[in-house]
Formats: sequence, C-alpha cells, structure tokens
Amino acid sequence: MSTLATIRRNALRSLIPPPRLRLSEWIESNIKLPEGVSALPGAIRLYPYQAEIADAIGDPEIERVTMVKAARLGFTTLLSGAVGAYVANEPSPVLCLLPTDSDCRDYVVSDLEPIFNASPVLKGLISNDSEDGERNTLTSKRFAGGSLKVVAARSPRNLRRHTVRVLMIDEADAMEAGPEGNPLRLAERRTLSYPNRKIIIGSTPTLEETSNVLRSYASSDQRIYEVPCPECGGFTEIKWQHIEWPDGSGGEGAAFRCPHCAALIDEKHKAQMVAEGEWRAMAPQVKGHAGFRLNALVSLLANASWSKLAAEFISAKDDPNELMVFTNTVLGEGWAAQGAEIDENTLAGRAEPFSVNAAPPEVLCITVGADVQDDRIEASIVGWTREGTALVLAHCVIWGRFTDDTTWLELDELLKTRWKHPHGGLLKVDAAVIDAGDGDHADLVLAFCGPRTSRRIFAGKGASGTRPGFVVSRTKKGARLAIVGVDVLKSAIFDRLARGAAIRFSNLLAPVYFEQLASERRVVRYKRGQPSRRFERIPGRRAEALDALVYAHAARQAVQINFDQRASELAAAPVPNMPAVIRSNWMSR
Repeated sequence: MSTLATIRRNALRSLIPPPRLRLSEWIESNIKLPEGVSALPGAIRLYPYQAEIADAIGDPEIERVTMVKAARLGFTTLLSGAVGAYVANEPSPVLCLLPTDSDCRDYVVSDLEPIFNASPVLKGLISNDSEDGERNTLTSKRFAGGSLKVVAARSPRNLRRHTVRVLMIDEADAMEAGPEGNPLRLAERRTLSYPNRKIIIGSTPTLEETSNVLRSYASSDQRIYEVPCPECGGFTEIKWQHIEWPDGSGGEGAAFRCPHCAALIDEKHKAQMVAEGEWRAMAPQVKGHAGFRLNALVSLLANASWSKLAAEFISAKDDPNELMVFTNTVLGEGWAAQGAEIDENTLAGRAEPFSVNAAPPEVLCITVGADVQDDRIEASIVGWTREGTALVLAHCVIWGRFTDDTTWLELDELLKTRWKHPHGGLLKVDAAVIDAGDGDHADLVLAFCGPRTSRRIFAGKGASGTRPGFVVSRTKKGARLAIVGVDVLKSAIFDRLARGAAIRFSNLLAPVYFEQLASERRVVRYKRGQPSRRFERIPGRRAEALDALVYAHAARQAVQINFDQRASELAAAPVPNMPAVIRSNWMSR
C-alpha cells in the first residue's frame, strides 16, 4: 500500500467516532467524588444495582425513568453523574426540580459543584461566567450548547420561564400541588417541544395513597432487583418479611430466609448475592418507561447491614411516626394510613384508671395543648413515656370570655400546677401550645404567651399540607409563633389510635371528649388531578378535644428531655410538704 493510501486510510479512520459508552461506563470512567460528598472519594464505582438505572437514563430509546428508592442507595450521586454526562456529551437545556429553594442551593453547593470541580472532564464547564459573557448564578448555569437550571417546586412561576429537553426530579413525594397546579405536571410541560426529551423521577415514597413516585412507577415496566440464594440459586427480591433474627438479640444476627428453599442465609453472603443480582421487569409490555424499585436491604453500606436495619425496626415498631420513617426510608414503600375515621366508642372502651392526679409511674413528661373559643379555653393535659406513648391525663374547660383577664389567669394557674409523681417528685408542664389561629384571638394569645416563652409556652397557628409538626417563627410584630403542621400531626394521631396503645386515655374523661376526638375523617381529594390527603369535619361535630390533642403533640416536639435524668430527679426529690392532691378549683367543674 502506498504511503498516500496509508495516510488517507489513517485520516479517514480518525474521523470515525469512538463507540458510544453506556452511561454507567461513562460515569465510572469520568466522574470523581471529592472528600465530603462521599465516604469513598475518588473514581465512582457503581453498585451492581445502579448500573442498569444509569444505562436507562442514558438510553435514547427510553423517554422516562422512575426510581422508587430507599435511603442509602446513592441515587442523588447517580443523578449528578447523569447531569455531568449531559453537560459534557449532549449539551442541551437541563432542569433539575427539587422540593424547596434550600434544597436547590444545598444540592448545587454540596453535590453538583464539588463533583464538577473534582472531575477533570467536567471542570470549568459550569463556571461562574458562561462563554457568551452572561453571568451565571448559583442555580442557573449556561454552558456551550445548553443550560442547567435548578428550580424549587414551591416556586412554580419559575417553571414557566424554561423550555428543557432533560428534566430530573428528585424527592418528588415532597412536592405538593399549589395554586398553579401540580409542579411535576408543570415541569413536564416544559419538555413538550423536544421529541427526544428525557424525564427522570426519583423519590423516597411517603404516603401510599398520594405518592407521586409510586403513581409514576405503576405506569412503568416496574422492574425489581432480585438476588440469587447461595443455597438453591432461586432469585428473590429481598423484602422485610424475609429478614429474621434471634429473639431478644436486638437485631444482632439478622439473616435472610430464602422463600424458595427456606435456608437461612448469613449476611456474609450479601455482597456476592447483590453482585449477581438482576433487574426483572414485572410489566415488560410497557415500552419507553423504565421503572425501578429498590429498598435498603440490598445496600452494601456498613450502616445498612441487616442487623442494623433490624435494630432500627425494633426501635421504631411501637411508634407509628418512627415506623412510617422506617417504611419509607428503609423499605422504600409508601405508608398505608390506618383508619379513615375514629370510632369514639372503641376509644372510650380503652380508658384506664389513671388521671393527672394519679399518673402512672412511666409518665415522665407533661405537655398541654389548648384550644381557644369565644367563651372558654379547652386544654388537654398529656403525659409522655420514654417510649413515646401519650397518656391523656385530663381535659379541662376554663369557662370565661377570651377577652377576660380572669380566663387567662386560670389558664396560667393550670400551666403552673405541679402534680405528684409516684416516684416521689413533682411533675410540671414541660411545654404548651395555645391555639392562636383565629384572627380575633391571635393578639391576646400572643400577648399571653410572649412573656412565658422561657417556660416553653407558645402561641400556635395550624398549617395544612406536609409542613413539620412544630416550627417556631416570628410574626411581623416580632412575636414568636409556632407553626403547627396540623395535617401531619393528625395523621400521626390517627395512626397511633388505629394501632392501639400508642395513645392511652384516663377513665375520668367525659364521653363528650371521645365524641370530639372522633370529629374528623381522613379523606383523599383530587385538586387539578393531583390527589392529596386531607381531614374533613364530620357534620355536627365539635373538634376542641382533637385540636387540643394536636397542640399537645406539637408541644412535645418543643421538649428535649433526658428521660434517665428526669426519672432520677423524680426519684431523688424529697416528699413535698403539701396536700396529697394538688389541683386548681376549676379541675372539679
């Protein structure tokens, strides 16, 4: 072959593009994790179950990818690797949708920018200044051929300003429909201009009946990750019912019981089982939408060992709030709420012989929740055990107009009361929340609570949706106001009541107390096509007892208590020189 022919051949060969790498291969070849982003800094080595997820994200034949995930599985890092691949290899408009503005800032600062700076192939691609001279911001970057926007779902107006080819949504179940509709649907509409669009949705599920990610997964090909049994070779998706441990071990020695051969498999085989695992589509007829469901039982992180997860379950199993967190973040499952309505007769039938003046010895903390009406204040006194069980010790009605000073003096007397504890010391009110949600009452409640903040007595205002149970903020006038997530707390109360002994009742409570406690029902309503769980009043029912119990639960979140120290203090306290029963005159009204 002549020299000219050789040169021509080599020149033409150089024009042949390199073979297209699968996204999993590209991430492992190019993405570096710095210190602080990962416990294992350096080149990424994807876990066996991550590779197919990454490849689905990079597959041009797949339009949608849905990931139902537990914690401790590395989805956010995988998402950052995918962002890097699009920026470096397929420049296009990319939008990352996260629940809140603080989530957006934290993701860019703590995950995205460190990975871009540590990976040579990405370094400088989303620097502060774009090539066209336009100044980039923290959450809005322009680069050659595309852009990257990181937007909060709580700011849906931002979504109208963008047209994107790639949409990545993380923690979809933390996103609620607002006045402009479902932010997920609004974001998806921004991709309609692109025939080759890519939509990626990932989330830890929350409530089974309203979950965004579970609804998306149900319309996918529904892949599950199955691992082989070392004894029989049968493939199984490891679920919680397959994990066993010796009685009384606290979770130590947890192992996998194979549902095929009944062999008990020690955790030392877990890494090999996961390495040989395979994804299987439960709905293979669905094309273009890859769905993945994964729990923490296959995580190879040390803090996700079966024994540690079993210990977490033992700690959470008796508290519906903690059990919901375990179900969501470890099992990757939606929480199935128990009981749409409360049966008042069932609750009344569970009453026990105790009271605020004869509290059981396990009560080590007391909170009060108060509901303010025009002609009275109704207050529930709730005792708490170290395990988190709530005991309704009393429900008191202070009669008097809310504008009368004597009404507030009686409430103050209640909040200052001390009650004898069986160990010998005195119990006091550790925290209280008083309803200030009514505009007519708010100023007086704030005026009462302001000077008593040091005693953890807070004015409270209810907020619907997924807001946390108790967050203290300030009003425009500078007063401290507790924002109470009433839907979250009512859900917790309904779940606790449905599961038995998590809430206990004094047999001195009047029948009307239980009627009021059963005054609302839990329902699912659709707004702009988006399901949401709400609480609705049953016609003709009053709800003061339920509201007071909600505020007493909120007050418990304001208390940080060392139960061992409290028990020791009560036992060491001298017997007080005072009447055996300590109560205000109104206690017998």
